[in-house]
Amino acid sequence: MRGLLTRKVLLVPGRDDHRLAGQILRIVSCMADGRWRSLADIEAITGDPAASISAQLRHLRKRRFGGHTVNKEYLGEGLWVYQLRLNKGEDDG
Repeated sequence: MRGLLTRKVLLVPGRDDHRLAGQILRIVSCMADGRWRSLADIEAITGDPAASISAQLRHLRKRRFGGHTVNKEYLGEGLWVYQLRLNKGEDDG
């Protein structure tokens, strides 16, 4: 079985696809209302770890994950908040 080693975590295609797909869907569902939330807020709602949430928010900016807009704002003392603006696909023709 071949996989991708990232930060000492082995991601195996096929095995981990379902878990990660569920995770990104939980995050989109949580953030689709456009409200600003911290990673801790999102973690409390989805149950997913903050580091994974941060990674999934980065993925959501990528074209293959929808090319959505993820805004972030620094509130101070190390606290960032995030807002998801879903790409409605108007540019898709």
